[in-house]
Amino acid sequence: MRLSFSERWMVNGIYLLVGFMSFIMLYPFWNSGVISFNSGTDTSMGGVTFWPRQFTLDNYAIVFDDKRLITSFIVSVVRTIIGTITAIFFTAVFAYGMSKKELMGKNIYMVICLITMYFAGGLIPSYMLIQSLGLMDSFWVMIIPNLISVWNMIVFRTFFLELPDGLEESAKIDGCGYWGTFLRIVIPVSTPVIATLSLFAAVWHWNEWFTPILYITNEDLLPIQTTLQRILNSNIMSEQLMQTNAAAQNAMSASQAVTTKSLTMATMMVATIPILLVYPFVQKYFAKGVMIGSVKG
Repeated sequence: MRLSFSERWMVNGIYLLVGFMSFIMLYPFWNSGVISFNSGTDTSMGGVTFWPRQFTLDNYAIVFDDKRLITSFIVSVVRTIIGTITAIFFTAVFAYGMSKKELMGKNIYMVICLITMYFAGGLIPSYMLIQSLGLMDSFWVMIIPNLISVWNMIVFRTFFLELPDGLEESAKIDGCGYWGTFLRIVIPVSTPVIATLSLFAAVWHWNEWFTPILYITNEDLLPIQTTLQRILNSNIMSEQLMQTNAAAQNAMSASQAVTTKSLTMATMMVATIPILLVYPFVQKYFAKGVMIGSVKG
């Protein structure tokens, strides 16, 4: 279709705007990667933008030199897989029950759920609850308290309410109960919402580091985010101690190509890239999933 002069200007303007916004969003991540591969002492001089000026792998060597990193990476992978699967399953079951019109007192249950979404019990009561449940210093402390997400439940419930009534009615005619209908009919047609919320849950489990700090003392159970945070803090402390001695500071500056900033960027890359690789596999479901509940008809 041939476009008029004003329409071409409009289309070109949209492309320029989208390109500019994409650059603004992608450049900080690209620059962080560049700094992670650049000499720290050279980075401190400024001017490192699109390409490393003094290429080095020293930043990553320090990060991967810690023997705990491999164990922490495995813990994070297992936690993300188990945490995502269990959270999606239990939240979907809860939402399916809340979507039933015949459920007595469902409005009261929804109000209770909304209260828990806006108001938390607090750090001390939460700590006492985890301790009384025997989850201290356990892998399951990162899984069980996060089995239900009220926000995800609401999204699931909205999706289930939009499903045609004929699906469940035909399943009941064939002899399916609630569990049979849920597992054989509802779950297979809920792929978009499951993929979208699984992505959100996986990203949260991968990035969350505060819970292990509170409840886990066994270093073999720490996820990669918490371990990288400890590595970074230990290097920051070492640098601060070196700065108290002028001679040691000069020796450090002359002999090391690693600074706190370059090490920070390297740890950020190590913690971010694995979860980014998940996005291409769920991209085709993401656009459809985020539109759930936006159109009524």
